[in-house]
Amino acid sequence: MRLTWISLACCTAIAAFVSGNSAEARPPYLAAFKETYANLADKAAESKCMICHFGESKKNKNDYGKAMTTALGATNVKDTEAIKAALKKAEAEKSSTEGKTFGDLIKAGELPGKNPA
Repeated sequence: MRLTWISLACCTAIAAFVSGNSAEARPPYLAAFKETYANLADKAAESKCMICHFGESKKNKNDYGKAMTTALGATNVKDTEAIKAALKKAEAEKSSTEGKTFGDLIKAGELPGKNPA
C-alpha cells in the first residue's frame, strides 16, 4: 500500500512539473492586445506570452516586453484601460527593427516583439 502511495505521489509530481511549463500571457494583457489589434488577434492567440517574452523564463522579456513594462509602470496590472493605454504608449517606442517603431510593425501586420540575437 505504501508503494502505491509513493508511486502516485511521484507521478503527480512529474505531471505537475511537465505541465507547468506551458506559459501564457497574463489573461488581461493578451485580451487587451487582441482587442486593440484585431488584425493580429490570430497571431497573438498562437504566440501568447511570446508577444512580450522569449525562452523558458517569464523573466526574459523581448524588446516589446521591456517597452510594455515601462509603459505599464507596475507589475500585474489588472485594469483593462491602463493596459490599453500602455499598449498605445508602447506603439511610439523604437523597436529593434531598424527605423521602425512597434506601431509601425503592428500596422504592417507583424507581432512587435523581437528576441535578442
